Amino acid sequence: MKYIKLGDLEVSRIGLGAMSMSHAYTGAGSDDAESIRTIHRALDLGVTLIDTAEVYGPFINEELVGRALKGRRENVVLATKFGFMSHTGREGVDSSAANIRIAVEGSLKRLDTDFIDLYYQHRVDPDTPIEETVGTMAELVAEGKVRHIGLSEAGVDTVRRAHAVHKIAALQSEYSLWTRDPEAETLPVLRDLGIGFVPYSPLGHGFLTGQIRSTDDFADTDWRKNNPRFTGENFQRNLRLADEVKAVADEVGATPAQVALAWLLAQGHDIAPIPGTKRVQRVEENIAADGIVLTAEQINKLDNLPAAAGDHHDEAGMRLLGR
Repeated sequence: MKYIKLGDLEVSRIGLGAMSMSHAYTGAGSDDAESIRTIHRALDLGVTLIDTAEVYGPFINEELVGRALKGRRENVVLATKFGFMSHTGREGVDSSAANIRIAVEGSLKRLDTDFIDLYYQHRVDPDTPIEETVGTMAELVAEGKVRHIGLSEAGVDTVRRAHAVHKIAALQSEYSLWTRDPEAETLPVLRDLGIGFVPYSPLGHGFLTGQIRSTDDFADTDWRKNNPRFTGENFQRNLRLADEVKAVADEVGATPAQVALAWLLAQGHDIAPIPGTKRVQRVEENIAADGIVLTAEQINKLDNLPAAAGDHHDEAGMRLLGR
């Protein structure tokens, strides 16, 4: 496994997103023992970056990660997030100082740790100036409860203002072969400021693996069931995009998931995607992408894939991005 820097924080250049072990997808949380084995296998293969959030479950994903890391906390870069949940009675995203204080104590307890390596604001709170939010997070750094600060899905102006208050180690936003939004403005600003980038959903919520050919098997609780890219004509159009990724994978002698991850890794040495899975076999497959080198021709072919049809979140979710 190769390692990169997110700001001053060294991490494996492929991390592990734990969300799907407890939240959001069909079958989530069905086998905690297998999920813990998956985390252990990732660590054995050199992964250091483990990503969770209080809202996943809610709460149970942090508890699961805490159990998995018992006795193995050393050398793990543990990331979690606050803000989607309000502990103060407010509606919507809550990044008030009072909420952050309550949230961090809860996360520390559930994760069974004395400190969080990378603490993210999960979404920007329009009712709390980012300077105030980061100021509170900086206090947590000074107190030793948090070591590095991150933002998620923040707009470039917000990133600049936040970074002026306290160094931001990483921005976490969706980025993959079917979500290219960060390329135009976000990545150049991050590189100008020395901030790392953590793409979530680097496999397009599983779509880029080529394994999803129908949504009929999705449970009603699976959020993809109503995602614009997984419905109607958009779904059929996007199947053609997945087929193009598979064609390159066949050339390489790899899986589509590995090619999608290898393409992301080729975008820079300041990018650490966090593909999510709850299965040992999948984590082994994903981590093997670290050893795949695509040719310039293959990268160019992937660069020129058609844009995915449909927004990558529903209307309410899109309103929370880029603020």
